[in-house]
Amino acid sequence: MQGLHLTADLQGCRCASAWLLDAAALGGACTDAVRAAGLQAVGQLFHEFPATARGPGGVTATVLLAESHLCVHTWPEQRTVTLDVYVCNFGADHSAKAHALMDALLALFQPTTADRHALQRGVVSEVAA
Repeated sequence: MQGLHLTADLQGCRCASAWLLDAAALGGACTDAVRAAGLQAVGQLFHEFPATARGPGGVTATVLLAESHLCVHTWPEQRTVTLDVYVCNFGADHSAKAHALMDALLALFQPTTADRHALQRGVVSEVAA
């Protein structure tokens, strides 16, 4: 279960509105970024939420990775986004790929501010002989 969990809360996203509103467009960008980072997508779900009195509905984009997952949630009425990248490092260290994926998504959304966190999850245990 040892791995790296990256999160980012983005504010003031200056990206094209499609990245915040269009599930198909955002989903394609997410799967492209996963592939470019060298990770393997094994499933995906992209969902648009309906507009409310507060403004247009956002998008949830989830890409299931062989290494774990990517989740993106958008709030277009606030121009904010939350990002969640987790990679399991059981078979190999995928940390650099996770950082590359996060960096690609930050470049896509162009936030004025980003509150980023990294959490090392689990420990590598030695197998008793």
